Amino acid sequence: MDIDLDTLVPLLREAEEHHGAYEAVAPPHHWSDWYGAYIIARAGGATSDDAVIAAGKHMDDVLGTSS
Repeated sequence: MDIDLDTLVPLLREAEEHHGAYEAVAPPHHWSDWYGAYIIARAGGATSDDAVIAAGKHMDDVLGTSS
């Protein structure tokens, strides 16, 4: 997937807004894992709500907290 700067910058800002809720309850993690999953989902056409879910699932995998 190619993404240009005019697309990436607003998605980074949007990810920042949505990451706060995850950050408040998540175990220690690197923000870029969550942001990356969120941005890829949004760039692929997901709604912001679906991107939050996708990022959460990705973090479960990264952190080994999947059930």
